[in-house]
Amino acid sequence: MIDHAPFVSADVAAASLGVSRATLYAYVSRKLIRTREVAGDPRKRLYSVGDIEALKTRKKQNRAPGEAAASTLDWGLPVLDSAITLIEDGRLYFRGHPAGTWAEDATLEETARLLWQCGDHDPFADPASMPPHWDAALLAGLRSVPLVERCQALLLLAPAGRAIMWQRDGRRLWSGAAALVRAMAAAASNTQPEAEPVHQHLAQAWSLSQEGADRVSRALVLLADHEFNASAFAVRVVASTGASLGACLNAGLGALSGPLHGGMTSLVEIFFDEVLSTGDAASVIEARLRRGDGVPGFGHPLYPQGDPRCNALLPLLPPDPMRDSIAVAMQEGAGRAPTIDFALVSLRRAYGLPPGAALALFAIGRAVGWIAHALEQRREDRLIRPRARYVGPAPAERG
Repeated sequence: MIDHAPFVSADVAAASLGVSRATLYAYVSRKLIRTREVAGDPRKRLYSVGDIEALKTRKKQNRAPGEAAASTLDWGLPVLDSAITLIEDGRLYFRGHPAGTWAEDATLEETARLLWQCGDHDPFADPASMPPHWDAALLAGLRSVPLVERCQALLLLAPAGRAIMWQRDGRRLWSGAAALVRAMAAAASNTQPEAEPVHQHLAQAWSLSQEGADRVSRALVLLADHEFNASAFAVRVVASTGASLGACLNAGLGALSGPLHGGMTSLVEIFFDEVLSTGDAASVIEARLRRGDGVPGFGHPLYPQGDPRCNALLPLLPPDPMRDSIAVAMQEGAGRAPTIDFALVSLRRAYGLPPGAALALFAIGRAVGWIAHALEQRREDRLIRPRARYVGPAPAERG
């Protein structure tokens, strides 16, 4: 049985696959399994656990096509073509650009132009990209409403969000899409929409320094898209019906609200509070593991070596001994690296952002990617409609 290390020996790899070492080497030569040298002995190789498990899954699916179709919805094989985002070998790319490098200089607006394929056209400069202000009384009344529901309620008031996409040229949707990004930023921060860049809008709303604004900008860009996660898939299903961009964003927001997706940041906040109250990260982690609670904000199935989004953001934050102690304790005790959720909560606390700001950044940044997926799916001009594999009681015979 394979252990939890990311790479294992040839004997362990071959045994896990149920093949000879010669067959294992053949898999390597066909680039189905990655290897690396053993430290101090370049003649020996170690073999990727992730690739081995993926190969086992593929072999099982080839034997059972029905199971293959079902498993594609559970971290499985690709179910749709897309040219937006690539996740490969632990790296994240936006239309071929390494996300971490792109985020060093690009704004969220520039990222939108890239993902929406606007070319030289800047939809954020169009007069139609400025959404109307909210009714002040309504905005005040929604202040205490949870963030996702507040965004869903306010986005319905943006005219651009109600225009049906079906049979429309995608280029005619760009200015409305820009208006919806600005509306999302305002709704998530409980402010009025403005024409300034999103990160500057948030910096003003949250009284941030230039450094804080720069860090928020980088976070927004890193969050812009993440391939076919739950919210992006929900967006594409709705987009495939020809619905409006507003309806697509509402679908994405609904999926984002769950604790296994964007809601993960609230669980990380609770974990941080536990460590803060005890002052001992290792003991809190041990207690959680003993209870079977798990430790939120660590370990991502697509990034066994560490989340590149977190790696591009976390080192830029002000020093925090408590945060560092958590990361060290998890690495040493469980061999897991922090995810973007951990980095977002760290960012919120480092710059004194309001409660819920981590999820707000997630929703605002991801709106750009959701729109990209909606536009791409619209061009497919076909309905996403899988079939069910019925497992209920057999039909009753009629007398």
